[in-house]
Amino acid sequence: QVIHIHPAAPTQPAQGAPCNGCGVCCLAEPCPLGQLISRKRHGACDALRWDDAQHLYRCGAVSEAEGVLGRRWRWAAPLLRRLARRWIAAGIGCDASLRSQR
Repeated sequence: QVIHIHPAAPTQPAQGAPCNGCGVCCLAEPCPLGQLISRKRHGACDALRWDDAQHLYRCGAVSEAEGVLGRRWRWAAPLLRRLARRWIAAGIGCDASLRSQR
């Protein structure tokens, strides 16, 4: 599988190491939350956001929940943000069994 990673993205950490925002997992396929947001099971997650200032990827359900939800559901952004951290296991460590090559 070929995924296109931003050239400034950090290299993928070892499995179990803290997430560094490399984006490999979310660019390969959406997590269960990303499947709901993206309405697809394959390909890059639509919620994935590139942070130009920090040179890393972030889950838009956490960092930009209002934009991910759209105008109609914007009121639910605080709830999505809180639940998304738990659902994506933020801060737990890299769980991507994928190996990337640049």
